[in-house]
Amino acid sequence: MFESIHDNLDNAFKFLRGENKLTELNIAEAIKEIRRALVGADVNYKIAKEFTDKVKDKALGTENVLKAVKPGELMIKIVFDELTELMGGQSAGINLKGEPGIVLVAGLQGSGKTTFSAKLANYLKTKKGKKPLLVACDVYRPAAIDQLSTLGEQINVAVFKEPDNKNPLEIAHKALAFARQNHHDVVIVDTAGRTTLDDAMMTEIREIKEAIHPTESLFVVDSMIGQDAVTTAAAFHEAINYDGVVLTKLDGDTRGGAALSIKYTVGKPIKFISMGEKLDTLDVFYPDRMAQRILGMGDIVSLVEKAQEQFDEKEAKALEKKIRKNKFDFNDFLSQINQIKKMGDLKNLVSMMPGMGKALKDVDINDSAFKKVESIIQSMTPTERANPELLNMNRKNRIARGCGQSVHEITAFIKQFDQMKQMMQQLSTGKGMGTMMKQMQNMRGFQG
Repeated sequence: MFESIHDNLDNAFKFLRGENKLTELNIAEAIKEIRRALVGADVNYKIAKEFTDKVKDKALGTENVLKAVKPGELMIKIVFDELTELMGGQSAGINLKGEPGIVLVAGLQGSGKTTFSAKLANYLKTKKGKKPLLVACDVYRPAAIDQLSTLGEQINVAVFKEPDNKNPLEIAHKALAFARQNHHDVVIVDTAGRTTLDDAMMTEIREIKEAIHPTESLFVVDSMIGQDAVTTAAAFHEAINYDGVVLTKLDGDTRGGAALSIKYTVGKPIKFISMGEKLDTLDVFYPDRMAQRILGMGDIVSLVEKAQEQFDEKEAKALEKKIRKNKFDFNDFLSQINQIKKMGDLKNLVSMMPGMGKALKDVDINDSAFKKVESIIQSMTPTERANPELLNMNRKNRIARGCGQSVHEITAFIKQFDQMKQMMQQLSTGKGMGTMMKQMQNMRGFQG
């Protein structure tokens, strides 16, 4: 995510490395590169210039202060603060007040509206304890109703639909009545989109909004279309005065222009970001965390939050006891892999670690990274998984045949597993970090 703008901003900060202080000359060089980075990320030139003017003024104001801070670090802090402010300053909540709360979802065709509607329903159900109802009001796109129905089944959320009814206003009214009768506290209305902006679409979405009085109107936009996303956002805002923006496809080759420009252009906050097709890959948008990721600083807070969502305190305590007694086995290891996979897209998770996004930008990381390890463990008997010490050569040969890998690979994996067990036990009993670090170095290539 945002690798290009991060690399270009990094080049800007290079002008300040090795300098003793900020001066008008080195600030000017850095500012020129920062502006170039923003324009290259498809940020409107006017916005880029106003942004860099603010950065320049702040940087010049620090020429004679904070001498203990390196110029490059100081400039990064200034840019971080301004990026955060440009994208909204702080996260914005979603208004679900009402009986029921009504969320109107709008956007162009292909922006990911229907998938987002299902993701939002899943988010509200699993994280907010709501009982959502999805409403299929896209009566034009082929298979749109079927798609929403399928997604609703996957997350066990009811979908209101009338396949033979071509009047979205009527469908929306009936859905609200159905929601009240069946005690749904949130109604999410998936409206029709078009491949381009047109008067008929804008009139229809405006009429739907005026008819159902949503408590929240969200505009969904494909972040990969760059500056065009901002143009579309402005047109929809003029038509329906929506409450917030949803950026989709942030896991694609996005340059960052939409995220950096929309709040400035339409004055409405980005409320959610969506990545991938999995229905649990919806995140609240935090401007400061996104600024950190753009600058290559990672996003440890979000990473910890995702880990906590999969955290079972009782299970964790039981696991800690096993580790302390050196009883950690392959069943435990397989369980930990599954928890990591539930946290979301692996490459996105890794990019939240400071410095890792740039280091792994050309590396393909996905759930298949664990397949080799999983196939080895799944080729073991239940007794072998619970008792790793039983794995002699005969057993290794049988496991190798079962998972289609060589005996050498099986032996290497078991050795690395043993090293990991020792490392975990030493960490749990408070032994020295030096030994642990040496063992971590030997764990390279663990996933195979």
